[in-house]
Amino acid sequence: MSTKIDNIRIEWDGPYTLKDIGYDEEKEDYKGKINPFLSNEYEGYGVYQVYGCHPIYGNDVLLYIGQAAKQTFSKRLSQESWEYNIDSKNIKFYVGRLFAEKQPSSEDAWDKMIDIAERMLIFAHEPARNSSNILTISRNKAKLDEFKNIRIFNYDNYRSLMPEISGELWVKGFEEYSGVFNSKSL
Repeated sequence: MSTKIDNIRIEWDGPYTLKDIGYDEEKEDYKGKINPFLSNEYEGYGVYQVYGCHPIYGNDVLLYIGQAAKQTFSKRLSQESWEYNIDSKNIKFYVGRLFAEKQPSSEDAWDKMIDIAERMLIFAHEPARNSSNILTISRNKAKLDEFKNIRIFNYDNYRSLMPEISGELWVKGFEEYSGVFNSKSL
């Protein structure tokens, strides 16, 4: 008996800067010109990565993975205060648009696919600024089980993300690893 695997494909584009999402450095607000690619109502949704300076991990490292569902990338990114990062001039955003073999038929189905992709990317890559999400996911067996039949393929400019993530591998590996340290035989 084989289990059907749902493939989520993500096409990554970037880098984009704070200026591209409408940040006006002189006025210190988000009333500048927005890159139309990031504010398109029909294509401006999905998952994104943020790269920048981290005091421990260094410069130009993956800081955060997030999602833009029910709002465009430019709207979502402008809500997160990346302009206050210690090296804000060098913050880079990469946006990922999702597609699947069978396209979701409703907005709710798209939102669910975006949510699963975001959580699975966070779980597999553990970005520094996603620490609370990492703990929430890894401590919730039901959330982990959602990943078992999902496989993510990253295309184009996916930076430091793995090109493929298999939910079966990550969940099974995590359960086996956790079992070793939770064993009463230690």
